[in-house]
Amino acid sequence: MVQGVIVHSTVADKAQALLLTDEALTFLAQLHRTFNATRISLLRARQATQRKLDAGSRLDFLPETAKIREDPSWRCAPPAPGLEDRRVEITGPTDRKMVVNALNSGTKTFMADFEDSSSPTFASMLNGQHNLYDAIRRQIDFEVNGKAYKLSDHPATLIVRPRGWHLDELRITVDGAPLSAGLFDFGLYFFHNAKELVARGSGPYFYVPKMEHYLEARLWNDVFIFAQSHLGIPHGTIRATALLETLPAAFQMEEILYELRDHSSGLNCGRWDYIFSFIKVHRSVASAVLPDRKDVTMTVPFMDSYVRLLIQTCHKRKVAAMGGMSAQIPIKADPAANDIAMEKVRADKLREVTAGHDGTWIAHPLINKIAMEIFNKHMPGPNQYHVLREEVRIAASDLLNPVVPGHITTAGVHENIETSLAYTAAWIGGNGCIPLNYLMEDAATAEITRVQLWQWVRYKSRLDTGEVITAELLEKWTDEIVPNIKKLAPAVTDEDVRIAAEYLKGQITKEWPSDFLTSDLMHILAARDGVDERLAKTVSVS
Repeated sequence: MVQGVIVHSTVADKAQALLLTDEALTFLAQLHRTFNATRISLLRARQATQRKLDAGSRLDFLPETAKIREDPSWRCAPPAPGLEDRRVEITGPTDRKMVVNALNSGTKTFMADFEDSSSPTFASMLNGQHNLYDAIRRQIDFEVNGKAYKLSDHPATLIVRPRGWHLDELRITVDGAPLSAGLFDFGLYFFHNAKELVARGSGPYFYVPKMEHYLEARLWNDVFIFAQSHLGIPHGTIRATALLETLPAAFQMEEILYELRDHSSGLNCGRWDYIFSFIKVHRSVASAVLPDRKDVTMTVPFMDSYVRLLIQTCHKRKVAAMGGMSAQIPIKADPAANDIAMEKVRADKLREVTAGHDGTWIAHPLINKIAMEIFNKHMPGPNQYHVLREEVRIAASDLLNPVVPGHITTAGVHENIETSLAYTAAWIGGNGCIPLNYLMEDAATAEITRVQLWQWVRYKSRLDTGEVITAELLEKWTDEIVPNIKKLAPAVTDEDVRIAAEYLKGQITKEWPSDFLTSDLMHILAARDGVDERLAKTVSVS
């Protein structure tokens, strides 16, 4: 019973009793009352920026922060215990089996993801927190169907990704307003585990996602200072890697590092969300229409420029420049197809390590051997901070360059529709990470597919056959594809597929695409968790 705090849903297991104590809820309420107003103002600033872009302005490096970029003297914090060498990181959701397998995978770190690879049902969010609580205390071992899951003697270092600033946790309100989902995820994990982590020689480490401005990084830093003071642990104990996954943030890499410098552990190339952001930022630019998703690779000009600038920026400030995700997963039933997929992984990891990255992401434990061998061969030390890339000169036009060779094909459009429907239906049903066509897909892929379909309709793009892509054509193809979605994602229900199809059709005919499908559809999960429908449809910024 905490004044002003209401939990609108009940999870009938021990996770809620363990985690949502009065002391923890009081801490969450303090975070909300101290920081939520700033969060809301920053979300409104995002909208104002996009309106300016729609009116014809262009992103550029900020003149008011030039001194920060030009000052060679400042550095970020040195690597914290367990983060000195991050050559391979595995990422995934926080269910109990995944947590054990990821920590035992042989990678250097595991990013436990409450964001893009999790469907945020209340049970999933709380059970995930409970699983991490148990893993930190080495009490997570369990057995299912006769198979034992036991934590190894030397597990990977744990890093947690809370949800982004744009998302609300509708199952908890403070003074009548939804709690920030990011503050909920961060706050519960930090409150229950920070001291235990430090006592065990590690620390509370985070990935912070989807920032669009250095002031959003400043807000995270303020939260870190507040939280450390609250628990009485030293300033700088927290470490945070910022996912550089929005186009506006690419123009503020140094500023983001500067704001987080006492808590920073680097930047990460969040490649799939970055493509999604590139399309959203250019939503009013007809010349920025991209071809098939498969053609938007890491070697196209705007992606290559982003990577080179990120590596240069991080190494200038002596922090990790982390590479991105190879979504391929092993194909056990087809050795020839598996060889092709694994060769794509090798090429991707070789590109990253030779460019100067200090580590990379994988989605499956069996990929670790490939990634580790390549980084071990080309990066004998714990990192490549010495690779300064001083020859790199990236202009604003390089980051904004929309030229991508390729075509829009019938197969590419069909694949986008299939992926959007299958993932969205799975997410609504409580699964935020699913294999599709031998790729491990999360929300970022669904977002790209959705906005590409919108973009092609908006600008009357043509298929390589010459046919114009219209809303009517995509609606027809969607109706034809819907009956096959359960073959791609067998666990989804007919109702969830229906909702996904209705949502996609609505999106492709909108004036502007929604910012995030996870924001749009969160009310469905909240209502299923028992939240009143009117409250479930409440969001902080419309």
